Amino acid sequence: MRYVPDKTGRFSQRPHYKPEELDRECENIVAAFLKDRGGKVSYPLSTDDLTVLIERDTESLDQFADLSAFGPKVEGLTLFQPGRKPKVKISARLAEDGHRQNRLRTTLAHEYGHVRFHAYLWEIEPPSGDLLKRKPTANMQICYRDTMLDAVQTDWMEWQAGYACGAFLMPASALRRLVRPYIEKHGLFGVVGERDSHGHALIELVKDGFEVSADAARIRLIKLGILGPTGAGPSLFSI
Repeated sequence: MRYVPDKTGRFSQRPHYKPEELDRECENIVAAFLKDRGGKVSYPLSTDDLTVLIERDTESLDQFADLSAFGPKVEGLTLFQPGRKPKVKISARLAEDGHRQNRLRTTLAHEYGHVRFHAYLWEIEPPSGDLLKRKPTANMQICYRDTMLDAVQTDWMEWQAGYACGAFLMPASALRRLVRPYIEKHGLFGVVGERDSHGHALIELVKDGFEVSADAARIRLIKLGILGPTGAGPSLFSI
C-alpha cells in the first residue's frame, strides 16, 4: 500500500491498494478470525461469523436501522468516531427479509471493509466541528445498493470496500481451489467469457460454494481475471 493525494478532497492523502494487496490482507484477516473462533478455516463465511467479526472491531452494529432518511437505495452506513471505534448500521429491510440473506452478508462485508481499511483515516484527519455543522454526514460513509460490489475507481472508498467485500466472502486462494478442477476438467485456457456456458457454470459454482449472489460471484471472478468479455484471453474454447 502507498499513499496518494486524495482528489476527492476528503483527506490530504488516501491509501492506494493493489488488488492483490487487498486479496492478501482480507484473506489473512478472515483466516485468522476463523481459526481463533472455530479452530479451522472453512467457507462459506456465515452471517453469524460476519456479525461477530464486525462486533469485535466496532463500537456497535445495528442490523435493524432505519436508513430511509439517506435515500431509498441506502443499505449500509459506517459512522466514524475519532478516538472511538466506528459504528455500523445496516438497513432493517435486509435482516427482516429471509430472501435477502446474500445481500445482507454482502452489506455486512462491505461495511467491514470500511471499518478495517478506512476508520484510521478519521484518526489522522478528523473533520472539524465547523465542517460537521455544514455537512453532518462528513464523518459517515453512506453506502448504496448499486455500488456495494463494483463502484467506479474514482470513488476510492467505495471501490476499496467493494473489493474487500468480495475478498472477505470469496477469498482468492479458496476461490481458485474451488474452480480449478472445473477449469482443468474442461481444458479451459485464458480468460473465460462471462456469457459463455462455462462462464455461467463457474458463476454457479462460486455462488453455491460461498453462498453469495450470482452477481457477486460474477464480479469477483472478473476481478480475479478468471472471467472477462467473450473473446478475451489467449485461448478460448467451444462446446
